Amino acid sequence: MASISDTSHAKNVTNLESLISAIITIGATYNPSKNSIKLPALQTLLTNANESLIALKAAESANSTAIDVRELAFKPTGSLFTKVSNALKASSSSVEADETAKTILRRLQGKRASAKLTDEEKTALAAEGKEVNQISASQMGYDERVDNFEKLISLLQSIPDYNPNEEELKIETLQALLADLKAKNSEVMKTYFVLETARGVRNDLLYKPLSGVVDISADVKSYIKSVFGATSTQYKLVSKLRFASH
Repeated sequence: MASISDTSHAKNVTNLESLISAIITIGATYNPSKNSIKLPALQTLLTNANESLIALKAAESANSTAIDVRELAFKPTGSLFTKVSNALKASSSSVEADETAKTILRRLQGKRASAKLTDEEKTALAAEGKEVNQISASQMGYDERVDNFEKLISLLQSIPDYNPNEEELKIETLQALLADLKAKNSEVMKTYFVLETARGVRNDLLYKPLSGVVDISADVKSYIKSVFGATSTQYKLVSKLRFASH
């Protein structure tokens, strides 16, 4: 569906309400045979369309809040991971463990294993016939950060000498933090799916061919025009109502 502003969606519903008001003004002479454009059906469509807009706003708000909460939860982890790295270095861990931890921590902090090549360096290497395939080392998506944090904790559990006295650096504390971050990340995904479902319901009610607000309103105007004429007062009541389509 092409982009339509929230104002346009709401305006379509408002114009449907105006269309219904015009039909009520016309009275009993508005008597179509098509069930979908009879007054009761239009009133039901209006109710459902209004409810879909309300539900969508609630879903947008819930998703936005979940995103903000997740952002705040993840924000302090950068400095925490630096402390974990220093605590590990201060222990008697093996060189291999330190290197593995370094790789995981680098991913958690979005750092590269080597400096990113400049365009000039890439051109020079290509001219020498060398393949240039520098893959980004940054894994700063929330799913990746959770996964790498889990890997870090698993590694720390395998290192007997990692046993800090500081509460925030203890494995149990890190596990509790991981569980909290997982929950907040899951909440974002859950509210996103609710949001997309609500958006789909809204789009169907307003824009689905034949049964949506836009097509139904066009049918209503066509019926009024056919019965009362293009220059009639009845048609003038509804002809200026515009419905934005996708």
